[in-house]
Amino acid sequence: MRKKFNLKNIKLTKVKGIFKWLYPGIGIKRWIGLSAFGIILVILGAISLRTEEYWFVQILDAIVVGSGIIILILGIKRMVHSFIMAVIPSSKGAELVDILYQKKQLSIGPKIVAVGGGHGLSAVLHGLKEYTNNINAIVTVADSGGSTGRLREQFDIPAPGDIRNCLVALADAEPLMQELFQFRFKKDSELSGHSFGNLFITAMTQITGDFETAIKESSKVLAIRGSVIPSTVDKVNLVAEYRDGSFMEGEAKIPEQKLFIKRVSLKPSYPIPTEEAIKAIREAQVIVLGPGSLYTSIIPNLLIKEITDTILASGAIKIYVCNVMTQSGETDGYSASDHIKALIHHSHPRILDYCILNTGEIPNDILKRYTQEDSYPVVDDTKKIEDMGYRVIEEDVVVTDDVVRHDPLKLAKIILGLIEEI
Repeated sequence: MRKKFNLKNIKLTKVKGIFKWLYPGIGIKRWIGLSAFGIILVILGAISLRTEEYWFVQILDAIVVGSGIIILILGIKRMVHSFIMAVIPSSKGAELVDILYQKKQLSIGPKIVAVGGGHGLSAVLHGLKEYTNNINAIVTVADSGGSTGRLREQFDIPAPGDIRNCLVALADAEPLMQELFQFRFKKDSELSGHSFGNLFITAMTQITGDFETAIKESSKVLAIRGSVIPSTVDKVNLVAEYRDGSFMEGEAKIPEQKLFIKRVSLKPSYPIPTEEAIKAIREAQVIVLGPGSLYTSIIPNLLIKEITDTILASGAIKIYVCNVMTQSGETDGYSASDHIKALIHHSHPRILDYCILNTGEIPNDILKRYTQEDSYPVVDDTKKIEDMGYRVIEEDVVVTDDVVRHDPLKLAKIILGLIEEI
């Protein structure tokens, strides 16, 4: 039997919903009261103004009306600001007009796809999110080390580690929530070495039954700007062939061999790309490759044929951000042009248009520490790159604290500058 439509109950529910705004702790009730007080002053002042004959009393009435209007405007402004603070926590301390302007500008920002993985990709995302909400990070899921590797084996899921880093990089949530996702258990236990974010994504995958859905739900928790997309949801492993003819399977194991890499491949050889990754590339105005580990973070995405083909077919500006330092076990002795040769060897010469190289200096004490780890500044051989047909952008894009890394904002400004040029 069809349930009887009860209009009275619906109206009662709506009324209850309205009164929820008066619950303690929301921070809106006081401003509603202030606005109501302003309205009362305006009404009383206006009534008195119309009926009063004495000019000096009329002046007082006008002052009351003016005061009521000011109080009303203040109450409404603070009420709207409290509402925005509730839904956009990161806007604390900002002016309402600035918040609205920023949101509008970010929403109409350029469509950018960043391809890679690891901490390198996180750096460029940190900078780009200050200029646009239309960012799509396409991330490798071939990681096999540490917490990620253990979760892959135990739960038969794609690697969540690089996904987590990119989610945090694009997060607009409170800093504490970002720290929580990056928190790593250290005490001796079964959770030792695990990142909370990895566990969260794994749990979300179990709940939703789908890795991509888990990423989307995790994105909501962190209120990220843009989206993080796995290049594939197939369980892929990275395989390296070294120049001496030997092979090694497993992303984490490849650099440990300390051998010169000839090429890398995926196992299985033809993973299926995610539809969202292909769609994002097709719609992109700019496609950024790197920075990040050349063979284990950037190239694995390009080994998915459909992704490379879609990049080649795109009319977007294609930019490669070259690493500042060589990486032991991956790019020992590599110059900037060697990095590019490896990229095109695994994809196609038209995979990039521009290359960004660092010209900033690195303090000697930091260089010495890197030297002990067999890591050296990447040699800037601009002429060779230009002879290959690519445009080189040489800028100081490095920031050094405890480690050498790209400056997110400097990178973002260069990338946005290229869009404006074209």
